[in-house]
Amino acid sequence: MNKVLNQHVLVLNRLWQAVNVCTARRALTLLFQGQAQVVMNEADGSFRTFSFVQWRDISEQAPTEESVHAISFRIRVPRIILLLAYDRLPKKEVKFTRHNIFERDKNKCQYCGEVFDRKDLNLDHVIPRDRGGPTTWENIVCSCIECNTHKANRTPSEAGMNLIRKPKRPKWRPFVQISFSLNQHDSWRHFIDLAYWNVELGEEL
Repeated sequence: MNKVLNQHVLVLNRLWQAVNVCTARRALTLLFQGQAQVVMNEADGSFRTFSFVQWRDISEQAPTEESVHAISFRIRVPRIILLLAYDRLPKKEVKFTRHNIFERDKNKCQYCGEVFDRKDLNLDHVIPRDRGGPTTWENIVCSCIECNTHKANRTPSEAGMNLIRKPKRPKWRPFVQISFSLNQHDSWRHFIDLAYWNVELGEEL
């Protein structure tokens, strides 16, 4: 029973955007409380929603192994639920990591403008660290080895160099970060793909 109740269920907000992954236990609670409906794929590729009563009836007519037994009925574990009143998206900031700096700068040296393999790029403090330059989004850029060596422990102006773009904290478009290591169901694919392709990793050049 616990294994079934701990299965992953994809959660959509009222606008049909993926916002979370919860346990089957939580999903069934939201369904029972009338705060959510079950989303199910149709053969033609469309999606239908079902209230708690409708889903209970379907479960009785076509039970599966992944069903939860209550006192007087049994109900199938849903794969996707739709929240009826929630239309917000989680607020998240882009984490300040080496990977995300490369993503923001698109693997391009911010001094010469050339694109390199990541192994051939350094992270450069625009204002050198030992001169008070902070390790922040606004003071770290991708730099090729040649430009990094030429700049040395100087500011760009002192080295006669110009940044092709002023470094900034990337903007984050509403997007749920879903762990792709989770056991996904095929029925999630449509919504996960939408989320994946709509994430903004950094401003366009």
